[in-house]
Amino acid sequence: MDLLEYQGKILFGKHGLAVSDGKAVTTVEEALAAAEEVGYPVMVKAQVLIGGRGKAGGVKFAPDHEAATEHANNILGLDIKGHVTRTVWIEHASDIETEYYASVLLDRSEKRPLVMFSTEGGIDIEEVAEKTPERLIKHHVDPLIGLTKEDAIRVATDGGADADVIEGVAEALVSLYNVWIEEDATLAEINPLIITPDREVKALDAKVTLDGNADFRHPEREGLGDTANADPIEVKAKEQGVVYIKLDGNIGILGNGAGLVMSTLDVVAQHGGKPANFLDAGGGSDAAKVKQAVELILSNPDVKAVLFNIFGGITRCDEVANGLVAAFEDLKPSVPFVVRLDGTNDIKGREILEAAALPNVHAAKTMDEAAAMVAELANKES
Repeated sequence: MDLLEYQGKILFGKHGLAVSDGKAVTTVEEALAAAEEVGYPVMVKAQVLIGGRGKAGGVKFAPDHEAATEHANNILGLDIKGHVTRTVWIEHASDIETEYYASVLLDRSEKRPLVMFSTEGGIDIEEVAEKTPERLIKHHVDPLIGLTKEDAIRVATDGGADADVIEGVAEALVSLYNVWIEEDATLAEINPLIITPDREVKALDAKVTLDGNADFRHPEREGLGDTANADPIEVKAKEQGVVYIKLDGNIGILGNGAGLVMSTLDVVAQHGGKPANFLDAGGGSDAAKVKQAVELILSNPDVKAVLFNIFGGITRCDEVANGLVAAFEDLKPSVPFVVRLDGTNDIKGREILEAAALPNVHAAKTMDEAAAMVAELANKES
């Protein structure tokens, strides 16, 4: 789950990071009241999960009431790359002397947390890594020990932080690491981490991604993220407990197990197909859950063909077949389906489908055959 800037800043403040006073609002009237509360000058910042807000006119400086009124009117409702601004963050404007960069993420290749720091803040970190990699300090953390103050001081020093703020930068890095650990985040990033003329170290922006698998430990997360711009199919899937991610293609994908689904996406793409979604029906899916998954897939009007790729272990292929039959009876899909069943009760599953004689359903023996077939069918339907 990606958090909006202000949601990330609330988490930062909770863990001791310095952030500007601010308030999230949804109307011009609330924006003006918030500006009076935090004190002019203020920044009026669109809250959407997309980069390039400033270039799109979504971040504006307001020295007074008149400017705040104009900017709030212009930004609320502003479409930024398909994300409509329904919330703005009004915060007291900060004086900036220097901009740094800091982040914590998981380095999967090393299987350890990775702390990164650079004095080249305020620009894309990818650009820093490409053009001046020596300016980006990387430090792997022993997860059993955590990021110590001593290690953080070393990171800040090696990164070239000004001598008089090394202590403050180190404290910010430790706090950022604590956000990453205690909030079960996969990414916690500050860009820029600013140094004010008074030499205060402050998080001017916040980019936080939370691990949805840890939601059961954090009931307070309910309602976080950009729910106003969330895809309605993904919202419905989450309510139903189904792992569904919408993609840009036209081939609906259903599999059981994340690894199998990801492999299916790759093989479909190799055959020239464009997956429209990631949908993991999970282990032990029964007929009702399969039918539910089909309904989700077909909710996307871009879907021109559907691929079922099932390798039965806990999941029984006959239950999958029964779910597909039930889905056809109720939903009467008009797009072609390709079904590959292998594993537990696969013979019985194929017998069920053959007996049902569902229209426009094609059987495949292997994943490769199924992927090639569904790509061809989708291309014909497009």
